[in-house]
Amino acid sequence: MIRPSAGYGGELHDNVWARIEASMNFREGDRVPIWDYIDNPATVKHFRQPGDDYPTAMVRVYHGLGIDLCRGYGRSFEQEEDGTLLGEGKGQHRVSGQTAWKVHYEVESVEDLRQYLQRAQPVPWEHIRSRWVPWIQQEQARFAPYTLFVTPTGCGFHAAYGLMGQERFAYAIYDAPEEVYALMELEGETAYRYAKVAAEQQLCPLHFIGDDIAYKNGLLFSPAFLKRTFIPMLKRCIEPLHEAGIKVIFHSDGNLWQILDDLLDAGIDGLNPLEPIAGMELDPLKKRYGDRLILVGGMDCSQLLPLATPEEIRQAVQQAMRVAAPGGGFFIGSSSEVNPATPLENVLAFYEACEEYGRYPVDRV
Repeated sequence: MIRPSAGYGGELHDNVWARIEASMNFREGDRVPIWDYIDNPATVKHFRQPGDDYPTAMVRVYHGLGIDLCRGYGRSFEQEEDGTLLGEGKGQHRVSGQTAWKVHYEVESVEDLRQYLQRAQPVPWEHIRSRWVPWIQQEQARFAPYTLFVTPTGCGFHAAYGLMGQERFAYAIYDAPEEVYALMELEGETAYRYAKVAAEQQLCPLHFIGDDIAYKNGLLFSPAFLKRTFIPMLKRCIEPLHEAGIKVIFHSDGNLWQILDDLLDAGIDGLNPLEPIAGMELDPLKKRYGDRLILVGGMDCSQLLPLATPEEIRQAVQQAMRVAAPGGGFFIGSSSEVNPATPLENVLAFYEACEEYGRYPVDRV
């Protein structure tokens, strides 16, 4: 067993760390590492043992599927003490006989935003060190020795627009620009503190920064606005991590081609989740960035995994390995998460194929 960094909360099996370390440094190990995020009740039920609490059951899922790295796990179907599932009967109302969700935001007007800025402060350093760091180390110990729990944070951009909703945020950019920039500065400072502490504590040799900035047809905001706001926020968070020798995996759903070079200039080392149906296909990404960008994900979770046959999934995995595995720099996984719509037989076929076709030397295109 080995410890991947001084502050990591658990010890990994040396074979697991060896394949991760090889691929993140663009070398070929024994096989392509598997990275994913599971939120699938059928899979939990399949691996769960009597007496398991939900986190223990999720660890069984990740170990049972052979997942080498994760940035967390879904909790949509965690059982409450009363036996119901999280998400049932909470925040719902009925519309025309169907269940609908009404979303409430903390900030729902410009005046709300001004009041929020008057009272809000960045998360205190001491809270991060005394509460967040032990939680990360607890999760790392829980997932050891077969799964690396990668430290997850953001850069503050998604947190800013998520506080008020994307549409309201877009209007506020023009209606209350000073307040919007103050909000991004506030949320960016909190994100920086988390990144700085993760670097100081050497929590993990990889760090996950998740901020959604795109959808399937393009960016959620103009390239000019993102380059003026989001890119500096991201770069600021990456700098202390790089100074500590930690590589950064950036996550955004959607089509990122318009800003991908800027993301690399900001310092990202890897990109997740690579949605094929959004134009983020493995082949062009590998050809253009394969020697300097770790490709993480790439297997469509909205159509392929839930709707294809197990054999079709196996064929897609084999092709992905042929395209992206040579030379390392590839962690295979879903293009976001394995969601509740995916049948158990497809889940099992997917990860079995990842292990079978991911062993080096892989077939090459």
